[in-house]
Amino acid sequence: MDHVATLISDPAAPALDDPTVERAAAALAEGGATCRDPAWLAETIAADIPFSSLDAAAAETAARTALDGAPVDVVVRQQAGRRKHLLIADMDSTIVTSETLDEVAALAGLKDQVAAITARAMAGELEFRAALRERVALMRGLPLSLFEEVAERVEITPGADVLVATMRANGAVTALASGGFLLFIERVARQLGFDFHEGNDLVVEDGKLTGYLKLPILNRDGKVDALLRFAGKCKVSVADTLAVGDGANDLGMLKAAGTGVAFHAKPAVANAASTRIDHGDMTALLYLQGYRQAEFVEPDNRCHRIAS
Repeated sequence: MDHVATLISDPAAPALDDPTVERAAAALAEGGATCRDPAWLAETIAADIPFSSLDAAAAETAARTALDGAPVDVVVRQQAGRRKHLLIADMDSTIVTSETLDEVAALAGLKDQVAAITARAMAGELEFRAALRERVALMRGLPLSLFEEVAERVEITPGADVLVATMRANGAVTALASGGFLLFIERVARQLGFDFHEGNDLVVEDGKLTGYLKLPILNRDGKVDALLRFAGKCKVSVADTLAVGDGANDLGMLKAAGTGVAFHAKPAVANAASTRIDHGDMTALLYLQGYRQAEFVEPDNRCHRIAS
């Protein structure tokens, strides 16, 4: 069997059972696929359906149609090279649950103005660098302590710690590439054990924001460059990389990677990416690589808040 269709639901609200999986497998067979018996990766959460003799896009469409709107993600991949050896991840609304700059703006009474710009930039309606400069300019004069206050309460997306720990335990390199700010990125990278991290930095004078950014600014092209650079540094082929993000700023990186995953993404991003996860948590990125729940590596009892 040269392909596999992976069905994935949210571990917090499992939505799979034998009849549902069998219905998807029957749809593949009706479309002309030769299928092997489905295999559970995690009971009620994720299952593999190995198959051959059917185009991947047609297989995904058939499985989604058979699921009839159930809260289940469908990922179709070739069996060969399924497990990746470099993970590169966005941070805001991907590895962490929020847009960190918006959270700072909320403390300063600027959330409506800043969040509106963020939403348009992540939807691809505004050029990222210009949008970031505009948001930072609005915060001129704010104390850096507001960033530190937000950093204390930012939460890790469910499953992100297990994703990083499991991939590293299996020999993969992990990198965080964010258009956000190093004050947050460094803490998240340290918290979860990322091997590398890159992001943007603020110009601060006397403990207050000047309204300017240090150059260069990590944007969409910068994330692609980071992917290629980390892959070269680790001697990993681009085909052997896994990228995940949610916004328009991530699309170049998602398209360049061997597997690019739009995670709970804006519609324009989810529709443009080759792989989308709309229901599962971050462990979905392990299931789509064929990891079984029994293989997951739990982090070493670190909590889900950013350590200072």
